Amino acid sequence: MDKKNEELQALVDKATAGDKKSLETLIAGVQDMVFNLSLRMLGTFADAEDAAQDILLKMITHLSSFRGDSLFTTWVFRIAVNHLKNYKRHMFARCAPTFEFYGNDIENAKIQDVPDLTQNVEKDILAEELKMSCTNVMLQCLDAESRCIFILGTMFQLDSRMAGEILEMTPEAYRQRLSRIRRKMADFLGKYCGEYGSGKCRCKDRVNYAIQNHRINPQQLDYAKAIEIPIETMLDVKNAMEDIDDLSQDFSFCKPYESPERTKHLIQEFLGSGQLSTVQNS
Repeated sequence: MDKKNEELQALVDKATAGDKKSLETLIAGVQDMVFNLSLRMLGTFADAEDAAQDILLKMITHLSSFRGDSLFTTWVFRIAVNHLKNYKRHMFARCAPTFEFYGNDIENAKIQDVPDLTQNVEKDILAEELKMSCTNVMLQCLDAESRCIFILGTMFQLDSRMAGEILEMTPEAYRQRLSRIRRKMADFLGKYCGEYGSGKCRCKDRVNYAIQNHRINPQQLDYAKAIEIPIETMLDVKNAMEDIDDLSQDFSFCKPYESPERTKHLIQEFLGSGQLSTVQNS
């Protein structure tokens, strides 16, 4: 075990013994990672907040099972991935979109027939909100495992050894699947999206149509109010993802954000309650 893992193990030992400050330090180190994984896996801020809280509480109550056999972030990723792959309470659990649906909507939607619904919000702000929301929801066109592979490799840039360990597959299998999935996403964006490819779809032209179809809400701009953070501050990974293809610039929409204040507040409430004893008794 290297020095960093030894320090983490010491924090875990203190936290499971009831030291609140050590537990807060552990949570602070992974909460943005957990939230961003949840956001990309589930598609909406509201669902991501709920799932992130569940995952962090699961991490807290299972903390005594961490033995330092892997990196702490790997252990947390595994908890999060297993939770999210089977998560059934999010908006798209029963009616996930498909690439065919997205393509047909881009080709055939009568966007010119929709009146102005911007509610005096600047159209550029709404267009950016739509761009981030659309590309995030587009990930829901992938099955849960493919979505997870894409997010771990493209957003978090995990090396294939770590990602394979999290997903319980060989590094070779992970690299092959990631390459295929990235190509599928890039082909779709290239064909239809005018923001990331050569397609005819332009977010600014579709703002009112998106509002009409409840895809964005001028009074609830989640992405506009979210605080973007550098990927390096969210995750300390020893080895960057291998350069398996030339598609990295195609997925610049994979931006990480700070955890919403509501999530932080609810975790703090939990830590201040009598339920904290579950950490010691797990």
